[in-house]
Amino acid sequence: MGAAFGSRTSGIMAEAAAAFVNQKITASPLVVFSKTTCPYCDKAKRILEKYKAQYDLIELNQREDGQAIQDVLKGITGARSVPRVFIGGKCIGGGDDTARLDSEGKLESLLKEAGVKMVSML
Repeated sequence: MGAAFGSRTSGIMAEAAAAFVNQKITASPLVVFSKTTCPYCDKAKRILEKYKAQYDLIELNQREDGQAIQDVLKGITGARSVPRVFIGGKCIGGGDDTARLDSEGKLESLLKEAGVKMVSML
């Protein structure tokens, strides 16, 4: 009986995590799933900050359901690693992918096409 209860609880958490991820990537033009201790996450965030891009930031290591969210991200993107950067509902990859798109001059247009707000400093 205890094992069934445990699997049901993890199933409920997995469902809630999937709903949370889907809601975030649908509602926001730019979402970064990150960890505060990850250098690749810092890399992606620094690049996005260069554009003054406004984005939803989810720090998985500061959430109780962080592991469940990473499992959902693996199902969606094929990778559990962070960061997972979503622009316009599509995963562009992680820190190195964000840096590559930036260096190729493609990141800014992706952000603009997705309707990401970029705050200008006057």
